[in-house]
Amino acid sequence: MTDLPAKVRIVEVGPRDGLQNEKQPIDASTKIALIEQLADAGVSYIEAGSFVNPKWVPQMAGSDTIFEQMSRRQGVTYAALTPNLKGYERAVAVGAGEVAIFAAASEAFSQKNINCSIEESLDRFAPIMSAAREQNVTVRGYVSCVVGCPYEGDVSPEKAADVAKQLLDMGCYEVSMGDTIGVGTPGSVARMLEACLVDIPAEKLAVHLHDTYGQALANILAALQMGINVVDSSVAGLGGCPYAKGASGNVATEDVVYMLDGLGIEHGIDLDKLINAGDRICQQLQRDNGSKVARALLAKRG
Repeated sequence: MTDLPAKVRIVEVGPRDGLQNEKQPIDASTKIALIEQLADAGVSYIEAGSFVNPKWVPQMAGSDTIFEQMSRRQGVTYAALTPNLKGYERAVAVGAGEVAIFAAASEAFSQKNINCSIEESLDRFAPIMSAAREQNVTVRGYVSCVVGCPYEGDVSPEKAADVAKQLLDMGCYEVSMGDTIGVGTPGSVARMLEACLVDIPAEKLAVHLHDTYGQALANILAALQMGINVVDSSVAGLGGCPYAKGASGNVATEDVVYMLDGLGIEHGIDLDKLINAGDRICQQLQRDNGSKVARALLAKRG
C-alpha cells in the first residue's frame, strides 16, 4: 500500500455541522454534554458552535452560552465557525480557541448559500483575517463543493484548488476541502487533491467528505495515500445533506477511527468512549445512529 501518514488529526464537526441540520430544538446542556464527552474520548479538536445569524441557522443560536458554560480540557481546541466580523467578535469574546471561515468552489452554490460571488465572499473575510492577525487567533478555512455542486454539477479541480490557495494566502493555516453533497469518488477526490498539491503542501490541507453516496471512507483513504493527515468527521454521522433528501451527511467519526485502527494509524481517540457519546446523543435526539461501526459494536454489546 502507498505510504500512509503515521498519525491523523480528527476534526470533530458533530456539535456544529452535525447538529445544525436537526429540526428539533436542542438545548445548550445537551450540546455541552456531547462536547465534553467527545473531549473525554480523546478528541483534540471540536467545532463547538457557529456564530452565524440565528435567522439563517436557528440551531446555532445558543453558541455563546455553550462556549461560556462548557468545561474545557487542556490540549483540546474548541473552534467556532464565523461568517463575518460580527460573528468573529462574538466568538472571540466567549473564548473560541480558533475560528473558521468558509468559501465555495462553485459560483452557483456561493450565490445560493451566501448571496454573493466567490470573490465577494473572500473579500468579506479580509476584516476577520486582519483582526485575527492582531489578536493572534488562528483561522481555518473551508471550501465547499470541491468536486460537485447541487446546482452546477461537476466542479473543476483547478477551481477548488484556486479557492483553497486564496484562503491560505489570506492567512488561514489550513484549508479543509469539503465534498458538501457527498458525490465524490476516490477518482474525483484524488484529481481535486492533485490540483491542490501543485501549489499547496499536503500538511496545509484537510478533507471534509460527506457520505451521501457511501464513498466517504474510500475517499478518505485516497486522501491519506496522497499525504493528507487531517480528516473532518461527525460523531454518529450527525448531519444530513439538505440537497439530497433522506441521504446521510457527514462521515461518522467512529467509522473513520475504526478504519484508522485497522491501518495502524495513530489518532488518540478511545473508540468505546466515542461510541458512547454518539449513542447518547442519538438516543436524546431519537434518531438512528449513522455510524455502521457504532451499530455493529453496540449490537455486540447486547
